[in-house]
Amino acid sequence: MKEFKKYTVTAALPYTNGPVHIGHLAGVYLPADIYVRYLRACKKDVIFICGSDEHGVAITLKSRNEGITPQEVVDKYHKIIGDSFKQMGISFDIYHRTSSATHHKTASEIFSTLNEKGIFEVEETEQYYDNEAKQFLADRYITGTCPNCGNPNAYGDQCENCGSTLNPTDLINPQSTLSGLAPVLRKTKNWFLPLDKFQTRLENYIGSHSEWRSTVLGQCKSWLQNGLQPRAMTRDLDWGIKVPLKNAEGKVLYVWFDAPIGYISATKELFNKNLTEEQADLYYLRNKKKEDRQGNWEDYWKNDSSRLIHFIGKDNIVFHCLIFPAVLMAEGSFILPDNVPANEFLNLEGKKISTSRNWAVWLNEYLVDLPNRQDELRYVLTSIAPETKDSDFSWKDYQSRVNNELVAVLGNFVNRVVVLTWKYYEGIAPEFPTIKLNDSLQRSIDLADQDFQKVIRNIAPLLENFKFRDAQFEMMNFARAGNKFLADTEPWKLIKDDENKDSVALIMNYMIQTCANLILLCDLFLPETANKLRKQFNLNSDFTGFEKFGISNLIPAGHLINEAVLLFNKIEDAEIQFQIDKLESSLKANNAVVEKSKEIIAFEDFEKTDIRIGTILAAEKVPKTKKLLKLTIDTGIDIRTVVSGIAEHFDSEKIIGQQVSILVNLAPREIKGIVSQGMILMAEDAEGKLFFVSTLTNLPTGSVIK
Repeated sequence: MKEFKKYTVTAALPYTNGPVHIGHLAGVYLPADIYVRYLRACKKDVIFICGSDEHGVAITLKSRNEGITPQEVVDKYHKIIGDSFKQMGISFDIYHRTSSATHHKTASEIFSTLNEKGIFEVEETEQYYDNEAKQFLADRYITGTCPNCGNPNAYGDQCENCGSTLNPTDLINPQSTLSGLAPVLRKTKNWFLPLDKFQTRLENYIGSHSEWRSTVLGQCKSWLQNGLQPRAMTRDLDWGIKVPLKNAEGKVLYVWFDAPIGYISATKELFNKNLTEEQADLYYLRNKKKEDRQGNWEDYWKNDSSRLIHFIGKDNIVFHCLIFPAVLMAEGSFILPDNVPANEFLNLEGKKISTSRNWAVWLNEYLVDLPNRQDELRYVLTSIAPETKDSDFSWKDYQSRVNNELVAVLGNFVNRVVVLTWKYYEGIAPEFPTIKLNDSLQRSIDLADQDFQKVIRNIAPLLENFKFRDAQFEMMNFARAGNKFLADTEPWKLIKDDENKDSVALIMNYMIQTCANLILLCDLFLPETANKLRKQFNLNSDFTGFEKFGISNLIPAGHLINEAVLLFNKIEDAEIQFQIDKLESSLKANNAVVEKSKEIIAFEDFEKTDIRIGTILAAEKVPKTKKLLKLTIDTGIDIRTVVSGIAEHFDSEKIIGQQVSILVNLAPREIKGIVSQGMILMAEDAEGKLFFVSTLTNLPTGSVIK
């Protein structure tokens, strides 16, 4: 493997249109933080970059909903998010923001460079326009039915149900979120990045990284196999970075052009020696002293000896692995991402996290409801990290893992060691005696050594390969091995006989060194716990470094250990019930909210619809999809095929014979290579569960619904 001198680690920039939730933490920020802490412990030259993504339509939608300006929105949530990350121990070197002058300048310069090199293709295209709002509609101002899964609430850039990346014109029955009216197509000029011209270079780039996660490679290869198409890098909006050209009034840079450049502008700001103390606080700089921030931003972005790693969720793969690399290739002087360890999604209590339905555990609220339990959440989320598939968080499981693992294993082990050290040696670490061991003690030490050495061998490769869930499990194995050794040797029994005093001293010294090694491991996963342990064992803050891990004499004989203090407290049932009730109240509140009526239409428009009673004759899953069913439906006038995104809600075998309401005069649409001839009507509850819209009694197939 290539040796790197520097590391640039980025975490996806969260949108500042709301707080972050535990899904964001588990999917992106915790794994990134663990990896960076590991690199720092290995004395690597690493910078950890993140910041608020303060452009894009999500911000303007939030400002409309809250009745405040976009700038007020981003100022509010930049602080909420930044404070939450800081309290959770996410150790960014800088948490920047894309509204800064440095970012606007950097993004504009890169756009201008590409423009001067003739990279962009300027095209006049038809885009959706709202006649009532009198403006072009950005992707997120348009909703409609996803052509891939049938989700009726897909956005113009992405379907949050199936994860498909879309263009607004892909949507079936598009609608403006501003007026509720169907938008019209109107010509406008934009600057396109010709991704098709980078196809071969991107294929070679992706092909050279077979070590990437299968989800990442799968998405990239799917896009490449379908053939890349030019993508507009400008938008008709008034919030964002103005396109730096004279003939581009009323246009801003596409948020997915400007946002990844935020990593670069944040790095520039990190090494900005003119940064004021106020700015350093605003950007949450880890090292505020200018002399602690030596170096040049280009060393981390324009040097082949530097390694660039993006931590993201799977919904951002295409942007970080294809579009951003194409921009960097076009610019010509930047290194490309060496790895993009994207995670899957975290669900909550068996349901998808939904910010719109408030079905989420918000990080800022967790920190208030469960104060001083940051490491408990870090531990649980890493234990269930969605590294290779979606995972689920439940409050009962959270309670179980805290009480049965952190309290009963890690906390219990350390407490036993400290209590026994005080009981036998008044808190002073005993000498490690040179004695001949009896067979029983020798066997216990040999077995413990095997367990400890296994962790020592395994943990670094797991961390290097972004397997943080398994790596944390190895950390707990270290504590488990210590507990087992104490249980096997029973020093509380041996101490009763004077001839065993050297054996007890050996056992306790061995366990004190085990605790010292645990501090080094906790530094990676549970930083606040590591701080508590350093205080417990009377060690300075500089007791860190992975090069120490595995050493058997980290704490010298004669060293005074402080009296025992519990590392963790049990989570009580009442605390968990409060959180469960809180979620259920959110669900009830959402059930009580009735979706607003759409814009009034003329009776003549309604008369155009032809909805009939149909009967499902056959149903089968569409290959290589999770959500799509291919249905064969008898409409009474013919037998036709309909593709519907209901596979996760219904068993294909059990819905044969089900009567459905079907819109039969909808224009045919090709979905995953299958021509879908109509749409079945479904109802969705507040939990996202789908139900067939049908009559109370069976009617003859083909009956018209009026």
